[in-house]
Amino acid sequence: MDFEIREDRHKKGQRLTREREAYFQLMQQGYSSREACRIVGINRRTGKRWRNGWHSPPNGRKPVPPIHVEAPACGPSRYLREEDRLHIADRLREGASIRTIAAELGRSPSTISREIKRNHHPGSGAYRPHAAQARADARRPRPKPGKISENPELRDFIQHRLDKKWSPEQICDALRRTFPERPEMHVVHETVYQALYVQGRGELRRELAGALRSGRARRKPRRQAQQRQPRFATPMVMISERPAEAEDRAVPGHWEGDLIIGKDGASAIGTLVERHTRYVMLLHLPNGRTAEHVRDALVETVQTLPGHLVRSLTWDQGAEMAAHGSFTVATGVPVYFCDPASPWQRGSNENTNGLLRQYFPKGTDLSVHGPEHLVVVAAELNGRPRKTLGWETPAERLHKLIAA
Repeated sequence: MDFEIREDRHKKGQRLTREREAYFQLMQQGYSSREACRIVGINRRTGKRWRNGWHSPPNGRKPVPPIHVEAPACGPSRYLREEDRLHIADRLREGASIRTIAAELGRSPSTISREIKRNHHPGSGAYRPHAAQARADARRPRPKPGKISENPELRDFIQHRLDKKWSPEQICDALRRTFPERPEMHVVHETVYQALYVQGRGELRRELAGALRSGRARRKPRRQAQQRQPRFATPMVMISERPAEAEDRAVPGHWEGDLIIGKDGASAIGTLVERHTRYVMLLHLPNGRTAEHVRDALVETVQTLPGHLVRSLTWDQGAEMAAHGSFTVATGVPVYFCDPASPWQRGSNENTNGLLRQYFPKGTDLSVHGPEHLVVVAAELNGRPRKTLGWETPAERLHKLIAA
């Protein structure tokens, strides 16, 4: 019997290859699988088989692996590509400088310098781009095995110290001291915390988290800045919005305030300093330093001064000023708040608090000082001549303002 080979047999395979290429090209352009199958003219099951393979084909046919199409890299990349590394090797052979190569690739010179130093041949010193790319590809897969889990000696060292209630930072310092020439035994304290807190890593026993000083078995998440609740019910007005006349001290009536705290935080004395004259007034707080107590003491003190000598009050963001809104309503004096961790924005008050520690030493009970004693201390401070006032006293300068 004669057999005849169909002429379109190879043409059909070529046609399927072209259809498959067209199908994946449409998928890369953002078309859905159904739409790409309709445009190319194939069944949707064929497109699905091209994408996912045929793990359990019917009729006992051989399984077909899925087809993976690598999308070409487009646009700038955070990491160096193979063509970037080949460019570095070519330009180094031509004698180009690191800064020139960095400018051509649009990278930082330090990036190029580290790349060359990390991947040069130890003998000849020549840069090896293909070996560098291979190392980069090997480092890229995630997740990576933890350093503690791969080193039993390191894990036992850390667990033994955690059993003794050592902190992770103390353990990491001990590792560097004990094994100065073995970098594989060096970790940072964040690595220890992650080995304890991250679920599923299994690098350290979970019960060891109870040995931490926080006593928490899970890490406490920190809120993002935009998710934090306002510190006070009444919005704060920051010091950047304070009138310019208060900054140069030319106009009197702008005050700075704070508290000096006694032993164990159980007692406090309020301090007020006028920026122009450096005049000091002390607040008696016999019942505590809650927001209401501080507000009432401020209102009582401010009402003893002439109105033109009380224009504003600047305070830090302490919780004792939570009632600043009601203070402003009662006195008409606006309150401005300093930026966090910026004590220099109340320089006069900070300096005065240091002087007051001569009378109220740290670690002492401040509740034993009555209002009469506070008046005596304030009068003594206001009677000291100040170099910044031309050796006048704050009391003399304030009396001139009142008389004027």
